[in-house]
Amino acid sequence: MTSYRKPGFWLAAFATLIAIVVVGLGAWTRLVHAGLGCPDWPGCYGFLTVPETASEIMIAEQRFPDAPVEVEKGWPEMIHRYVAGSLLLLVLGLAVSAVRNRKAEGQPLKLPLFILGLIILQAAFGMWTVTLKLWPQVVTAHLLGGFATLSLLALLTFRLSGAWQKVRAFSASIFQPQKLAVAALLVVVAQISLGGWTSSNYAALACPDLPTCQGQYLPPMDFSEGFDVMQSIGPNYLGGQMDNDARVAIHMAHRIGAILTTLLLGFLTIKGLVRGAGNLKPVYGFVLGALVLQVCLGLSNIIFYLPLSVAVAHNLGGALLLVSVIVLNYRLRLERA
Repeated sequence: MTSYRKPGFWLAAFATLIAIVVVGLGAWTRLVHAGLGCPDWPGCYGFLTVPETASEIMIAEQRFPDAPVEVEKGWPEMIHRYVAGSLLLLVLGLAVSAVRNRKAEGQPLKLPLFILGLIILQAAFGMWTVTLKLWPQVVTAHLLGGFATLSLLALLTFRLSGAWQKVRAFSASIFQPQKLAVAALLVVVAQISLGGWTSSNYAALACPDLPTCQGQYLPPMDFSEGFDVMQSIGPNYLGGQMDNDARVAIHMAHRIGAILTTLLLGFLTIKGLVRGAGNLKPVYGFVLGALVLQVCLGLSNIIFYLPLSVAVAHNLGGALLLVSVIVLNYRLRLERA
């Protein structure tokens, strides 16, 4: 049996797994309020690890008198940084492999180089997250960059696997939703952006009930403050600075976005499973499964009052949904080609 696997496949697959861990650790760090567990970057109070001994803590608090050492918050931040640094090295290896094998047929070159540039930018956003004291714009951009890195690594893994090197063409009468799939991708990205904005502004529990919000179907909402992306920097956004009405506006926008995303992806996947080409049905099923999982996790966050494990899983579920829609678009593009 002919293998179409290309050099760098296993490295890309491993990098994708590490990217999943990085996304999960990033969510965990945010949710335990450890984003400022280390007030400097890339070290922690000037150390390579979190200061724990009495002498180290004394030195750390002399260096940063306005940031008392909290060891239990420092470690989530530093573990996240260590794993993210490992991912950078893996992506660098992928870029080197791509350059070395650039003359091989079907070898991606632009994609691994783009991912390398993206993850370097991610490192800068990680630094700004700390130095700008969890400014919501930077935190949201950092989250989106993490999701983009994971999604593109997954796409690179698919391309290097060669699993779909040859595809079976389907007739024009079969459901071919290329434009609808692109629209679905844009909607998912917008919904993830809303989720990031909700998390970075601590609005996840602004509406602790379902289907109402604070006992009302239309609670007071301040969209102008809730979506003011020109807000000033600092002094410290840990815990958020917005009023209740602004947080409610953000939360309700995320809920409405979830409904629209569910309707669009539900229509796309169910129609694809019923009318799509047989060789595409597993992909539609993958997208539908990711959608159902993400909806269940989102509802569980509210019903169970944002438990840490469910909230982290909800972040990973969003990444899985994005990856699944990207894979669907890639597969449809191959069919069309």
